[in-house]
Amino acid sequence: MKKVRLVIAYDGTDFSGFQRQPEQRTIQGTLEEALTALTGEEVTIHGSGRTDAGVHAQGQVCHFTTTSPIPSEKYAYILRRMLPRDLSVLSSSKVPFDFHARKSACWKTYRYQIDTQPISNIFTRRFRTHIPYSLDLEPMRKAGELLIGTFDFTSFCSAKTEVIDRVRTIYDCRVIKDEQGLYIELTGNGFLYNMVRIITGTLVEIGKHHRSVEEIPQMIQAHDRTFAGPTLPPEGLVLMRVGYTPWEREDSMI
Repeated sequence: MKKVRLVIAYDGTDFSGFQRQPEQRTIQGTLEEALTALTGEEVTIHGSGRTDAGVHAQGQVCHFTTTSPIPSEKYAYILRRMLPRDLSVLSSSKVPFDFHARKSACWKTYRYQIDTQPISNIFTRRFRTHIPYSLDLEPMRKAGELLIGTFDFTSFCSAKTEVIDRVRTIYDCRVIKDEQGLYIELTGNGFLYNMVRIITGTLVEIGKHHRSVEEIPQMIQAHDRTFAGPTLPPEGLVLMRVGYTPWEREDSMI
């Protein structure tokens, strides 16, 4: 018996999220089917987190156990030839039995990509949310700095969130201009349901001058979802990296 870690990437557009669901096309289900066919065993995948329908990943991490004699480092090569074009295994490696893709994770970095051009770019529309407005980046950056720290993020998660403990730590928040618009990158020790999409929705409203930077502390203290901004659509969101050593700023530099 051995435990294997996979680093995977996917275009989430045509998947019903990461988690296996009956009669739905999911990341977990697709991977498990391929691994079961490959090893001849009933394989269960454990991911670092459950991305929603339409959300993408560039560095999702998962693990499984197997008694198959296939060398751990060969799984990536073999699976890339078995899986559909919108799901790829970037690397595979043997890990200790105490490793767990979710429980061992120290931090995750998500990126939300926005197209601010007047006309949506048809070639990137699956990976960027079209918001055709001129956004003021400076107040967005100042607001992001106020979110860095350990807080109860109830105001920034879906009202459908089931977990009771909503305290999370954000290590870094960046608002970066690029050739097509901008992206917002958040690194934290964990994220609540829709938390990244609500934070980015709030920062966009600040960038439009519909809200002020000074409202951020009030939103945090309110513990009330109605105080924060809208939940942005899933297509702009990408899970970039998952870290298994304590976070340092240079670790999440690109």
